[in-house]
Amino acid sequence: MVKRSVLALAAAAAVCIPAAHAADIPPSAELRKTALGFFQPVPDAATVIQERKITEPEIELGKWLFFEPRLSRSHIISCNTCHSVGTGGADNIQTSIGHGWQHGPRNSPTVLNAVFNSAQFWDGRAADLKEQAKGPVQASVEMNNTPDQVELTLKSLPEYVERFARAFPADKDPVNFENMAHAIEAFESTLVTPNARFDQWLDGQDVLEVTELQGLHLFMSKGCVACHQGVNFGGQGYFPFGVIKKPGADILPPDDKGRFTVTNTASDEYVFRAGPLRNIALTAPYFHSGEVWSLEQAVAIMGSSQLGQELNPDEVKAITQFLHTLTGEQPKVVYPTLPPSTSATPRPQK
Repeated sequence: MVKRSVLALAAAAAVCIPAAHAADIPPSAELRKTALGFFQPVPDAATVIQERKITEPEIELGKWLFFEPRLSRSHIISCNTCHSVGTGGADNIQTSIGHGWQHGPRNSPTVLNAVFNSAQFWDGRAADLKEQAKGPVQASVEMNNTPDQVELTLKSLPEYVERFARAFPADKDPVNFENMAHAIEAFESTLVTPNARFDQWLDGQDVLEVTELQGLHLFMSKGCVACHQGVNFGGQGYFPFGVIKKPGADILPPDDKGRFTVTNTASDEYVFRAGPLRNIALTAPYFHSGEVWSLEQAVAIMGSSQLGQELNPDEVKAITQFLHTLTGEQPKVVYPTLPPSTSATPRPQK
């Protein structure tokens, strides 16, 4: 079912937008009209805050918690360790390193613009950012902690007790694991990257170069939009990795069956959430395995495995250059000065 729907979408895209050589790009107004049917610009943080009714105390507490290494059993790993806001919201290594120097099983997705995804993680096992925030804290290969230990740690720090009370004034006992996740979700919701050159172009400004426009046209006409559309250029649906031709085992590890581990449905084997492409130029290596370091190589692999098309070098170059226009304004986050541990704070553990 998933495979057929992907092929149908790709075919529909190819029918609606005739594939063309670089010289045959439609007029700018026509290309923009077509693009607006698939994509929307990234809103700024103020708009997200207003729409989601997030409070400033929640955001500030969430920022502290996002950078707080004492949420981990070792007191070494924070959310920012694997989702660094200074490096595209990811950690730029194949798979993240967690508790006891263990390597995680998958490449770390970017946290930037993650608020626009329909679900979190490569397999979509978390419905939202709040649910996602709970997972790494408890995963033995990541932070390796427990909700009780987290609450004990936070309650041992008077400044956190005060901030939780301000963020959740209606709660009698506000320092709890649920509120921790809620606050992290509030902060992460502000990590958006508006005003990419592509968004400026969508808004009517002629800021894209010819090769970038060629790449956009190819991106739509070849069928990439079947999986990568919307605000985040992906993050909304689940698709087999290898609709037409499965990549090699180095890129698609046979022991990672993707969404199948969530649903236990045979048709979900090797199915993954379509990776969002915003800021993709900043987040190498690519794919859930983290085995591909070149964006051009990733584009070529997608052409053959998902679309059944061997893109020529000029097409790969053009699409890659277009993807660079999706890099938006990076969040400006002041690293917080966290409160010192007290005699009641649990000590770090190996």
